[in-house]
Parts: sequence; structure tokens; C-alpha cells
Amino acid sequence: MFTTRPEIAGTFGVVASTHWLASSTGMAVLERGGNAFDAAVATAFVLQVAEPHLNGPGGDAPIILHDAKARKQRVICGQGPSPRGATIATFQALGLDLIPGTGLLPAVVPGAFDAWCLLLRDWGTWEFAEVLSFALGYARNGVHLVPRISATIESVRPLFETEWKSSADVYLPGGAVPAPRALFARPALADTWERLCREATGPTREARIDGARRAWYQGFVADSVDRFFRGTDVLDVTGRHHRGLLTAQDFADWSATVEEAVSYDYHGHTVLKCGPWSQGPVFLQQLALLRGFDVGAMDPFGTDFIHTVVEAAKLAYADREAYYGDPNFCDVPLGALLSDGYNDERRRLIARDASMALRPGAVAGFAAVVDQDGAARARLLSGDTGGAGEPTVARLGVIGADTCHIDVIDKHGNMVSATPSGGWLQSSPAVPGLGFPMGTRGQMFWLKPGLPNSLEPGKRPRTTLSPSFALRDGKAWMAFGTPGGEQQDQWSLTMFLRMVHHNMNIQEAIDAPSFHTEHWPSSFWPRVARPGKVVIEGRYGDDSLRDLRARGHNASKGDDWSEGRLSGARLEPDGQMFAGANPRGMQGYAVGR
Repeated sequence: MFTTRPEIAGTFGVVASTHWLASSTGMAVLERGGNAFDAAVATAFVLQVAEPHLNGPGGDAPIILHDAKARKQRVICGQGPSPRGATIATFQALGLDLIPGTGLLPAVVPGAFDAWCLLLRDWGTWEFAEVLSFALGYARNGVHLVPRISATIESVRPLFETEWKSSADVYLPGGAVPAPRALFARPALADTWERLCREATGPTREARIDGARRAWYQGFVADSVDRFFRGTDVLDVTGRHHRGLLTAQDFADWSATVEEAVSYDYHGHTVLKCGPWSQGPVFLQQLALLRGFDVGAMDPFGTDFIHTVVEAAKLAYADREAYYGDPNFCDVPLGALLSDGYNDERRRLIARDASMALRPGAVAGFAAVVDQDGAARARLLSGDTGGAGEPTVARLGVIGADTCHIDVIDKHGNMVSATPSGGWLQSSPAVPGLGFPMGTRGQMFWLKPGLPNSLEPGKRPRTTLSPSFALRDGKAWMAFGTPGGEQQDQWSLTMFLRMVHHNMNIQEAIDAPSFHTEHWPSSFWPRVARPGKVVIEGRYGDDSLRDLRARGHNASKGDDWSEGRLSGARLEPDGQMFAGANPRGMQGYAVGR
């Protein structure tokens, strides 16, 4: 099939990400002798400058890694928890039944920085200052602005000018929105990074990296956030001003952790995902449901394929709503949810016609409780009419925000899949003196007591961030993933299915027209659900749209190149590496040799 660019092939190393500068940075690290882990960290820091509307230093980063020497995979949890002062009663006292999507109240401990430092310390070879040097140079001297960044800043310019003055200082240099394709410098961020480098001291490389971690979580970064949150009333999407709950002690009490991945075997492949503090296991649940269908006999562009995948997604995501949460705070029955018997029963619910119901399964000893009433409230808050396309909420700073992705393979066979996000320029005011905002992942908690994802102090919100990794015949094969919130484990799944069942390569599977559903409550404020809604890419024919509607789907078409922002990198037994990246949005690139 036609592809927009070739699938990259090499034997030395490959890097794929959502921005060409980041991919080039990762490759430069490999060329200079760094390994995949060094390259991933350098790539991640560059993304924080190159895509500030999609991620930032104050955001989060779940990471899946393959250590070729140890022949093991690990998950690094870079999802920070809620503040110790964040309780349901706290928000009820403020008259809130949802955590706002903007401002200071939804801020959690920023997890990305410690996750990247932990990866660098325990698996990398470079110094902290070395991996940071690329991003620091762009922050000091300026990075090329893609038009979407300028458009994002313009959309929140009135808010910055009248309310979030610290953000105006960062993103409106000279009082104006930086022009598309201009160089945009971040001097305050550069100062912060330079100070971190100065404080990264110690007798060994590992000690110096730990010095940077202490400066962030027990030093000047935590202190600056504490001071700002305690002393500043910030306008958020509620239309009111609130102070934040995050403190320096919250920073000091947390550090990134290393965990085992959750896995599922499917047609000679083992797919690895982060635990149920993420939505990652829904990918595995969809595989468990789909293994009972002859997916390989389906037309990968046909309506039978779309319908079957969408109906499986509805069931898996309903279980996400009912059962997923931070396993440090609640029991999550993953063994049951991935078992053959459970999915044999669930599979019988997939019929010829679309379901409009949100139907979690029954697991013995667990109560399947979901917010069936949230859709109406959310639609009222957002002004959504349920029409076609992707609605954008532009009130008080809540606009479309997204995510980044990174895949790396080095000559040793080390591999990384990571999905950094949060700390968006448009969602929270910049912290004075630091030059970047905190993330707002706390909006994903429910304020209804007793749910697996109900707010509790020190708890991780159930994030949508979901890197993917796959083994083939027991050997490390592919790192892959995508931005996209609820869509991450839909678009990544479709890519994987088309590669496994229809022999597409990475670039073919990325370029192929895709689709998604919005059937369940969104993880993002104001938690809109659109039962039965399916969006297919504009390149599908009108007959596909008619067929889906005839089967009961509330189907519509998006633009021709609008579904998915995937990238991936794979390693074959002959030593060849292959990589591909998304052409949509004109930012993603894969490089290698």
C-alpha cells in the first residue's frame, strides 16, 4: 500500500517520536556512543521545549524499557500522586463535584523528571548535564515554533494577559504571541535547567543524577511551587479563583518507582502495558476479546473490522471505569479481567448491531460501579451538543491538549517506549522563577467516594498515558504508542492488529485510515461521554459511513488525516531495526541508520 514516507530501516539504531527535533536528538546521542536509555532521556527533554502545548517539565511520563543485557522488561512509573491535602471533603467544601481541568487545584506531583532521572541513573551511561544539553540549548537560544503552538498560545492569550500573568511572562515575549515558524526562547526554563546542572554534584555519575533529583524534589523547584501555590489565587475553569494544594512536602514524599509490566499473549506475541494506575490494560482486554474472532479474515479497512474493534473497546473501557485505579489503594482484579472464561462471556455481548449501553462485567467479590449519570452533566458544562467532529472547549483556558511519544532501539538491542504528557502551557499558570507550569492530571479522579479511581491523598490518578511494548516469540520486538487520551489504546491496538493479522509494516499501519469511539466517560474535565459515537477518518468511503450507521453506530467522518499520531520501532531476528512515525500534524519523524 502507499505510504507517506518509507519505513526506516537500519542496524545501528532507530528513534521515532512526535517531533523531528526530538528524534534527531535521540539519534545524535546514539551516534555519540549513548545507549537507548540516554537517547530517550535527551529526546524527552527536547520534547518539553519543542512541544510545550503537549508536554512540559511539570508533567508525567510512564516508561516501558527492555534491558537487552538482562533480557528483562520493566515499567518506570512517572505518574505523580495527588497532594496529601487533596481529599474529597476539600473539594466538596469548595462546592465542586468535579476537579477542574485547569488552574492549580488539579495539580499532582510532577512525575516525569524523576522517571527520566531514574532511567538515566540505573540504565543509562551519560551524565545528567550531557543529556540535558540539547534541550537547554533550544530553551536558551530558541526552538522553531510549529504553527499549532502559536495558535494554542493565541487561544489563551486573553487569559494570560488578564489572569495568568506569570504565563504571559513566559509565552508572550514582548507582550505578543510568538509568530509561527519563529525561534522561541525560554530563558527562565533555561535558567532552571542550568541550576539543576550546577546542583547535580557528587563523587559518581549516579550521585550527580541523584543531586539533580534532590534539587527538584527537595530543593528549589519544590520550594518555588510551594510558595506559588500557597500564596496565589488562580482563575480556573469553574470561573472562580482557587489556591493549589501541592506542597514541598508532597514533592519530598514521592519518587518514581520500577514495576513489573502487565502482559497478555496473543497470536505469538506478548503485549506489555503499564498497570491499572494507567488505562493500559484495556489494550490487553481488547486482545482477550478479539482473540475469539477471525480478525485476519476481516478486511482491515472494512466495516466488520471497525465494528468488532469498537464493540470490544466499549466492553474493555467499561471495565476500566468500573475496576481500574491505583493498586496501592484498591484491589484491581486484572487476573479475572484477562481470563479466558471472563472474556468468553463478555465476547457474547458483541452482536451485529452497536450497543448504546456502558456494560462493565461482573467479577466475583467486586462491585462494578460506574458514573452512568455523568454524561448529561458533562455535556452541560462543556456546551457539547454531541455533533460530529472533535468539539473544542475554549472557556477559561480549557482547550485541546495532547501528548507526546518516544520509541528508541540501540545497537545493543535496548529498547524504550514512553508517553510523556501534561504540564501543558494552556492548562495551568507558569510557576514564577521556574518558567513552566505544573500538570493537571488530578482532574482524572472522581469526587464520588468508593470508586477505584476516587480521590485520596497520595494516590495516583488513573492516567490515560499508555506506552506499548511487544515481544514476538518471546523476544523483544516492538516499542510503539501514540498521543490521544482515550484514543491511545484504540489507535495503538488498530496499528498492532493490522501488523499481526494483515502483514503491514509500521509505516503502513500508521498511515492506514483509522477510527475511534467516545462511548464512555472521558478521563478529562468535564468527563463527557458520547454513547455510540464513532469517528472514522475522512479517507473512508461514504459506504463505510452508511454501513456503520445501519448497524446502529452514531458515526461521523473526521478529516482525511485526523485519526492517530502513532510511532513505533521494531527489532527483527536478523538484527535489522525498523521505525515509522505519524505524518498527521506534520511533526512526527523516525530516523535511523
